[in-house]
Amino acid sequence: MGSYTEKSREELLALKEETDRAYEEFKAKNLALDMSRGKPAPSQVDCSNGMLKEMTDYHTEDGVDVRNYGILDGIPEIKKLFSDLLDIPKERIIIGGNASLNLMFDAMMRLYVFGTMGEKPWGQLENVKFLCPAPGYDRHFTISETLGMEMIPIEMTSDGPNMDQVEKLAAEDEAVKGIWCVPKFSNPQGICYSDETVNRLASMKTAAKDFKIFWDNAYGVHPVFEDVEVKNILDACEEAGTKNRPYYFFSTSKISFPGAGVSLVAASDENIAEIKKIMNAQTIGYDKINQLRHVQFFKDAQGLRRHMQVLADCMKPKFEIVLNTLEKELGGSGLISWENPKGGYFVSVDVMPGCAKEVVRLAKEAGVVLTGAGATYPYKKDPKDANLRIAPTYPTVEELQQAMDLFCICVKKAGIEKMLQD
Repeated sequence: MGSYTEKSREELLALKEETDRAYEEFKAKNLALDMSRGKPAPSQVDCSNGMLKEMTDYHTEDGVDVRNYGILDGIPEIKKLFSDLLDIPKERIIIGGNASLNLMFDAMMRLYVFGTMGEKPWGQLENVKFLCPAPGYDRHFTISETLGMEMIPIEMTSDGPNMDQVEKLAAEDEAVKGIWCVPKFSNPQGICYSDETVNRLASMKTAAKDFKIFWDNAYGVHPVFEDVEVKNILDACEEAGTKNRPYYFFSTSKISFPGAGVSLVAASDENIAEIKKIMNAQTIGYDKINQLRHVQFFKDAQGLRRHMQVLADCMKPKFEIVLNTLEKELGGSGLISWENPKGGYFVSVDVMPGCAKEVVRLAKEAGVVLTGAGATYPYKKDPKDANLRIAPTYPTVEELQQAMDLFCICVKKAGIEKMLQD
């Protein structure tokens, strides 16, 4: 095929005619496929259906009836499971509801209303800034935007956020209060933070005494092709003398059921005490029946890991379809570049600058809904209009192949038209 960027205008016009014809053929198929969110497929959630069988025992190991009031921060059994899985002391874990996003929002609200460790509540400050590695998770940015924070995009590298940028901004400006992090198989690029990055986040100087790392380890046990070890931020901060800096979040949303999972926040002893104090006013405790149900199903950390291998086997063929189709149809074209993630839920691509919105529009017009262009950047503003997030998990393999074939045609069509205009 060769690079499209090296072709003559006549060659591009011929390719445009061919691509337009292929695109119209897809439009005639009247497709109705949705690849806009990273949802588990029905076949994945089916793997957890055993959890929904009738429970015959409603009591914890120490005799507490989970159908009744009591236990603010989670039953001991689920804390032990997560402690063993994530290598976090169970005393530093609080169990939440069905989504870690709720716990992240709660954590932000506590900082805004009550402050932390005696520092002024963020809601009383003239300006609050937050560092946002981008491309990143759109729902993180939504929390920040909803609370009126000034979001500062941070470039992503193969080792995580650009730490030169992070260190400079955090050290120079007291209004910079924290950073969002998806440290393993990041959303959307699948990047895993290096030990150096984790250590620099833990040890860096910050102008704000109450600087917080929101460590969203959403894909911590989600290898697809190969697992990668990422250093625990709690350990790194303990070593660096900044133990109160991180909040660590995790959930089973994409492990058991997105609508009925179990989440956690982990932190230093001081942070945990602070969180519990506010929780006492907020709730009588989260769903203990669901917590026990998860323990009865997975048994232990090893049981959960075996379950994740089953899910990886479901997901791997879909990731292979995406990556193989990109290589076959667009490899060496000069129209696109992409990441080859080892795990997680997404494949991140960069099309020609100025083309991402057009690719999304063309795909939608032909019956395939993609994640909106710009969604992976603060304020939904991708300065290059280039990044797109492919979410391969939900469609069937047949639907996904159709969607990827169309996606590649849309990338070609948008890219050729851009070059002819320039």
